[in-house]
Amino acid sequence: VQLQASGGGLVQPGGSLRLSCKVPRFTSNDYVVAWFRQAPGKEREGVSCITSGEGSIHYSSSVKGRFTISRDSAKNLVYLQMNNLQPEDTAVYYCALTPLARLRGGIFLPDEYDYWGQGTQVTVSS
Repeated sequence: VQLQASGGGLVQPGGSLRLSCKVPRFTSNDYVVAWFRQAPGKEREGVSCITSGEGSIHYSSSVKGRFTISRDSAKNLVYLQMNNLQPEDTAVYYCALTPLARLRGGIFLPDEYDYWGQGTQVTVSS
């Protein structure tokens, strides 16, 4: 299972970017797709996630109100719209997928995600 993240780039503070994650067809009907990010010298942190089916959505406190996750099921795409970007949002952003049954300790534990994309760099700088 290979995910493909794209859409990163360089943006000024206050700007916007939209990331896309191509999600392959998955054998399970119950799974979650999440966006993580990792800044240099920091641990990978969960940003947002959306479940299959009903599409339950969660955000980390650091991005809530600025980022919006959505999906286009027909195209097998998951988006992350990022508004009002700040320098502290600079990181490599990854999309990841895992069966819902794998989530035991929480929704944003990287070790519980089985499949990952290659990452896309987001740099927020003036």
